[in-house]
Amino acid sequence: MNIQSKNLNLEALIAADIAHHFHPFTNHKTFHANGGPRVITHGEGVWIWDAKGNKILDGMSGLWCVNIGYGRKELAEVAYKQMLDLPYYNTFFKTTTVPATMLAEKIASVLPEKFQTIFFTNSGSEGNDTIVRFVRHYWAVMGKPYRQHMIGRRRGYHGSTWAAANLGGMVGMHEQGGTPLPGFHHIQQPYWYDFGGDKTPDEFGHVAAAELEQKILELGPDNVAAFIGEPLQGAAGVLIPPASYWPEIQRICRKYGVLIISDEVICGFGRTGKWFGFETFGYEPDIVNMAKGLSSGYLPIGAVAFAKDIIEPFFDKGGEFAHGMTYDGHPVASAVALKNIQIIQDEKLVERVAELAPYFNRALASLADHPIVGETRSVGLIGALELACIKAKRQRFRDPGRVGTICRDHCFDAGLVMRACWDTMVVAPPFCITRAEIDQLVALARVALDKTYKDVMDELT
Repeated sequence: MNIQSKNLNLEALIAADIAHHFHPFTNHKTFHANGGPRVITHGEGVWIWDAKGNKILDGMSGLWCVNIGYGRKELAEVAYKQMLDLPYYNTFFKTTTVPATMLAEKIASVLPEKFQTIFFTNSGSEGNDTIVRFVRHYWAVMGKPYRQHMIGRRRGYHGSTWAAANLGGMVGMHEQGGTPLPGFHHIQQPYWYDFGGDKTPDEFGHVAAAELEQKILELGPDNVAAFIGEPLQGAAGVLIPPASYWPEIQRICRKYGVLIISDEVICGFGRTGKWFGFETFGYEPDIVNMAKGLSSGYLPIGAVAFAKDIIEPFFDKGGEFAHGMTYDGHPVASAVALKNIQIIQDEKLVERVAELAPYFNRALASLADHPIVGETRSVGLIGALELACIKAKRQRFRDPGRVGTICRDHCFDAGLVMRACWDTMVVAPPFCITRAEIDQLVALARVALDKTYKDVMDELT
């Protein structure tokens, strides 16, 4: 137990949390009734510890973000030094700081050559709000102000700020706060397990992509500004698209002059075994949003990259872009992100993900024999287990999310963090995970699955 934990009055801390802390994405009535929070105190590598001394394998890298693992003192040292030199200054009013400019250059260096211009944000949500503002203004300055409509996918997650939540296709988010904003539309996600039926994955990939063309024609091609998609849909349940999907999406967008936005908040900086997910899935976006892995979650920071062929006319004709946030390009966050990318490069962590990917895939696939696992899938170091009532028919349990929640809680009790997306269990461990730790992850997952099976076995037919 670390120093922070030794003298901790856990009971008082939990009482204070219940009294004062408004948690995100939480039903506080049930949360409080069930005793409040699990308090996490420290971490090392792929492991975290709670205030009771329990050691937990963090199979989710925090929130898909602690890519280089916990306990990297180099990042703390960089933050400390930068805070002594210059703890804050803004990037407004023709001003910059050394870390912000160096980070912009570094991000451009790991992207394809056409991406040389970087706008800083503080999160993926802010990045997508920035993109909506940019895209609509871009088309206005290009003489096409009628190109305002944005198309995303059902269950796509692009953040929880106002515009980002509308870009995303999470119905539950849309239902809170009133009717979704006008100009935002959603098509079917490329989810073969739920919607593929008797089609092969590649056949289904073309069918799912065809919905984009149908929506463009419905709205009128001259009215559509952009299509946004995660390379794979993380919060939807790690929906890995068929190989046929993204090339067809790109063909359709190019046919109608629709911009392609790649939301790389989860996939960016190595998660799929390449620097960015669009490189893994074979498409060329016009705009790239990134956050999470940019600093491995050590400090809040995000960024948006723009291709030359859209940013150059925008700069020429767009005037002042009336958008920005106080902490854009924060010098401490930028310094930490810069060091994080250096570690990824020096330790060849992107290559490590690609090297581990086949082992990780086989390890997850070993759970396919479980009575309630209908499918396993992964790419790089991100994967999913589909929980099914009747495996042969890909039939779900009743009340979506109920069994996933049961399994998630059993995972925690077993010493493993896995996330439940409805009834899909998802995992995305830090890049420093070893083969032995992958084996531990799978063994702990099987323990949780066995306990879940006992809870629901009467429902199986």
